[in-house]
Amino acid sequence: MSAAGTRARVRAELTREIADVARRHLATEGAAALSLRAVAREMGMASSAVYRYFPSRDELLTALIVDAYDALGTAAEHAEAVVVRTDLRGRWRATCRATREWALAHPHEYALLYGSPVPGYAAPETTIAPAARVGVLLCQVLSDGVAAGTVDPAPDGTGAGAALTPGLAGSLGLPATLAPRAVTAWSGLYGAVSFELFGHTHNVVADQAAHFETTVDRLADLAGLPDQEGAEALRP
Repeated sequence: MSAAGTRARVRAELTREIADVARRHLATEGAAALSLRAVAREMGMASSAVYRYFPSRDELLTALIVDAYDALGTAAEHAEAVVVRTDLRGRWRATCRATREWALAHPHEYALLYGSPVPGYAAPETTIAPAARVGVLLCQVLSDGVAAGTVDPAPDGTGAGAALTPGLAGSLGLPATLAPRAVTAWSGLYGAVSFELFGHTHNVVADQAAHFETTVDRLADLAGLPDQEGAEALRP
């Protein structure tokens, strides 16, 4: 390996190590208290050395956020990919289950994404595409349903589309009439996961997994996704 290749490998390894230490600090100190100096102390490095990899706390936070969104998106995509393509509700359920399972396995990273905002931090545009991966996957299920004739894109009479960002439906690959239902279902998924993870269903829900499954199916109903029997009946 050339000297340049060796330097690049060492830099990549140190970058990963810094991020790993920072993730541990998220669990013990919280995102708002994340400090490059504290990370450097744990690693036995001078803070000036860490700043060569992440010039600011915000850049480190952004890297952690993008990594977390990508890990969540990958988990959802892998779970959805193994379901038969024509089983739209099965794909929807797999995506939602994987989202919940990832959140329960990585609570501090989930809190970084969907918990309290970090004071003084504004997420840059580089976080937008990773953040959308789960939502885009759900929208693809609905889009496939429209193409197959099993999801009805007819207006529901609410006029909810007027509240959405212009052009959003097109960017999601959905008819404009279906986008509001997709956004509501997408929001509902994260609401259900967050309520469970942050303890808001304590003394309210006795069986979290069963309650989540019911919620996922109700969100699918709201989005206009038929069950398997209904899909067979509607298919031309």
